Amino acid sequence: MVQVFTRLIPLLLLLALARPGFAAQGLAIDPATCLGCHGNKISAEAMANSVHGKNGCTSCHIEIIELAKHMKGEIKVGKVQCVRCHKKEAAEHAKSIHSEKGIGCAQCHTDMHSHTYWNKDKRRVIVKCTQCHKDERGFSQSVHGKGVLAGNQDSAACNDCHNLHEIKALGDPKSHSNREFHTKVCLRCHADEKLVERNHISEVAVKSYMESYHGKNYRLGYPEKVAGCADCHTAHAILPSKDPNSSVNPANLVKTCTACHSKGSQLFTKFYAHGEHNDRERYPILFYTFIAMTGLLVGTFTVFWIHTLLWMIRGFVENREKAAALEEGIILHHVPDGHKQYRRFRRVHVFMHLLVIISFLGLSLTGLPLKFSDQIWAKFLMDLYGGAPNAGFFHRVCAGITFVYFAMALFMSVHFLFIRKDIKGNPLQRLFGPDSLCPNLRDISDVIGMVRWFFFKGPKPAFERWTYWEKFDFIAVFWGMFAIGGSGLMLWFPEFFGMFLPGWAFNVATIIHSDEALLATGFIFSVHFFNTHGRPEKFPMDFVIFNGQMSKHEFVEERGDQWARYEKDGITEQFAAKKSSGIFYDFCLKAFGFTALFTGITLLMLMIYAFMHPHH
Repeated sequence: MVQVFTRLIPLLLLLALARPGFAAQGLAIDPATCLGCHGNKISAEAMANSVHGKNGCTSCHIEIIELAKHMKGEIKVGKVQCVRCHKKEAAEHAKSIHSEKGIGCAQCHTDMHSHTYWNKDKRRVIVKCTQCHKDERGFSQSVHGKGVLAGNQDSAACNDCHNLHEIKALGDPKSHSNREFHTKVCLRCHADEKLVERNHISEVAVKSYMESYHGKNYRLGYPEKVAGCADCHTAHAILPSKDPNSSVNPANLVKTCTACHSKGSQLFTKFYAHGEHNDRERYPILFYTFIAMTGLLVGTFTVFWIHTLLWMIRGFVENREKAAALEEGIILHHVPDGHKQYRRFRRVHVFMHLLVIISFLGLSLTGLPLKFSDQIWAKFLMDLYGGAPNAGFFHRVCAGITFVYFAMALFMSVHFLFIRKDIKGNPLQRLFGPDSLCPNLRDISDVIGMVRWFFFKGPKPAFERWTYWEKFDFIAVFWGMFAIGGSGLMLWFPEFFGMFLPGWAFNVATIIHSDEALLATGFIFSVHFFNTHGRPEKFPMDFVIFNGQMSKHEFVEERGDQWARYEKDGITEQFAAKKSSGIFYDFCLKAFGFTALFTGITLLMLMIYAFMHPHH
């Protein structure tokens, strides 16, 4: 009887306290009433100071609507549904790996009755996450972890990379989303110029990465094919390069690099991962390489664009003069049998030129998107090819074709100098003779004569077999093969060349390959296209390279000195075409030629657009 009476005392007291609740039906139960029983587990002061302090207990424990029934145990209390108030957070959590693993709100927010607002203090995030993720405790010793623990709220904590609630599974280590994550989360902070400036972080880290082969592929949407930030710096134990435990410490670089480059060596690790060609003090080799290549580009384009502009104006005036003379019935240059066709190129030359066109356009179409990876059109082209790996494969196939026609050109050069019987003189005389593509003193007088013609100071030169601009094109191919071809081979087989070349040689090769390719494409699609097809006397196309034939009238007018030499030697008829090229052949080759011309001009326009509208 005493025991029953003892148990009834607290109940009677609670009922007395709860009387106002019975007197005013429908009012919420006073939290103080709840604490009468639960005060031994829940601190009234802590609850009052918590984020939930202004809520009544029944705001969360909604099943408790009648205190008496609850006290008698007649109401079953379920799990609190945080989603009722925290809809955004709950929606994010529902899509997270925590939800998939059955980890609910209370398993992280264990202090639900005393939980205070975090005020974006990242130290609390680290403490909470490391309660379960003990394997990542090395993070607290990293530059990020130390920064956060020291109170720097700019430094990265777990939530900066993984979010607070929408924590995604990393999934397959080789998947697109996983590989993208390795870099994307780093850019959130390191691409923030203000954050980088106030924390004295290297401002070139992101820029230099984006200008590298790895960064360009990432930007084009193929991070799974290249290294991301975390591949070199690790995901959590990010340390300064001077720290002996750092993955990018010189002593550890071989191990880091060989994770991707299986045959990496100590020499290979000399590569400047974040080398900047604008930094003369730290990277003088890159700086002067870039200056030299920029000088070559600017010098070449300046000279030949001026040459092109002057020729365009002078050629237009000459065409008007010819048209006016024809209206008056005057024939300025009468050539007997002017319609007769003569052979300028043999079939092997036509075939080689087709190889040049196919390989050059292929290299341009697959290389320029990488060069201008920040452009929307670059992403479109890469997707059209089926991805950067496919583009890389096509690029290398076209490079192989380039080496084929270059080998043919070398063989034909040796044959021309030492073997051919129809060319007069010894090898030295042949090298500087009229049939050679090697520059000679005659070219100087031709240049002077052409400039005089531009300014209406004299007649247009009567050229020999090769003009000075054609010789320049030919020499440029040889230079290009060593500059573009040599650097391209280095970038194609980095592990092989890394066995005997220092890693910074690949930085140099990248600059040379990129800038020389820019020079080649810009020159071919503007200057060369004008010289061959765009000049007023040939527009819209000079078909001679496709069928190897030209009329006697064109021959005499364009290469008067060559024709005069052939007449003097009595060999003109040896070059007479036996028959003109067929209709079907002409149709197919002209369609091919115009397609190539249109493609090249389109790429030129895209390049100009990219320079005028750079994206960052």
